[in-house]
Amino acid sequence: MKLQPTRGHTQNYLRQLLAERGLAPRSSLGQCFLTDLNLLDIFVAAAELDRNDFVLEVGTGTGSLTERLSADAGSVLSVEIDSGLSSLAFENVGELPNVRLMRADILATKNAFNPDVLAAIDELAPVAGPLRRKLVANLPFVVATPVISLLLLDERPWDRFVITVQKELADRLAARPSTADFGSLSVLAQSLADVELLRELPPSAFWPKPRVGSAFVAIRPRPAKRALIEHVPTFAWFARGVMLLRRKVLRQAMSSLFAAVPKTEIDEFLVSHSIDPRSRAESLAPQEFVRLANRLPAAWRPNSHGPTALP
Repeated sequence: MKLQPTRGHTQNYLRQLLAERGLAPRSSLGQCFLTDLNLLDIFVAAAELDRNDFVLEVGTGTGSLTERLSADAGSVLSVEIDSGLSSLAFENVGELPNVRLMRADILATKNAFNPDVLAAIDELAPVAGPLRRKLVANLPFVVATPVISLLLLDERPWDRFVITVQKELADRLAARPSTADFGSLSVLAQSLADVELLRELPPSAFWPKPRVGSAFVAIRPRPAKRALIEHVPTFAWFARGVMLLRRKVLRQAMSSLFAAVPKTEIDEFLVSHSIDPRSRAESLAPQEFVRLANRLPAAWRPNSHGPTALP
C-alpha cells in the first residue's frame, strides 16, 4: 500500500497500513494513534508554531503529527523507540528537510534522558541559538511522567509543552492541594510552570481505543517561578520525599525524609515558617513547598546534586 499524505491517516487507513507491513500497535509501549483529524487540528493550533520554533516529538508513530509539525516549525526532532514504526515514519516523512527522525528510547533511565537525544536537541536548538524549544507530542503513557518531569527540571529554557496524556495524569498535573489527585508531580509542575487542561478526549478519538480518557494539556514553564527556587534539584527531592507520605501530618512526613533530625527540630522549623506541624503534607500549596525547600538547614540537605527519583 502506497503511503498517502499523513493528513488522511484515519483509523481504517492506519489499520490497513500497519497490517500490510506485519505491524500492530504495542500496548506495552502505550501506542495509540489520534485519528480524529479535527482534534489533531486543535492540538497543533495550541502549540502556536512558527519558523522560530524547535519541536521535540516523543513517539513518531507513522509520522502523521510529525508532518503537521514540520509544516509550521523551524525544526523538528522526532524520537520513536519502535523499529517497525520508525522505518515506516522514515518512509513517510524522512525526506522532509526540517525533520530529524531518531530511532531511540527517549529515556536512558527513569531519571535521565537518552544522552544521544540531548545531543541532538543541543545541535538543532543550541541554548544560545534563536529557536524556542517546544515539546509537542502524543506522549506514550509509559514515558509521559518522566518526560514531563525531566523537561521541567531541565536547565535548557523550554517555551511550552503541548501534550496528549491520559486524563488521570492531566488531573494530577493540574490538581489543587487537599484533593485526591494532588501529589509531587502537581507540586513540581505548578512550582515551575503554568498548567492548563485544554480539552478532554474520548477513547473513540484513538486507535486502538484506550480503556481510559485522555486530554490535551498545555504546560508553560515560567522563568519567574523558577527564579524563586534557590536550587531546583533540592526542591524536587524535598517535594517528592514529603509527598510520598502526603496524607500523613507534616511532622511525620518530614521525619521520614529527615530520619536523623529530632522531631522537635522539625516542629521548630515549621512553626518558624508559620506552618502547623500537625497539618497534612497534601494541604501545602506549591509555593509553600518552595519556601520550605529554600530554607532547609544545610545539614538537612541531600549530599547529591540532584533528586534521587522523579515524581
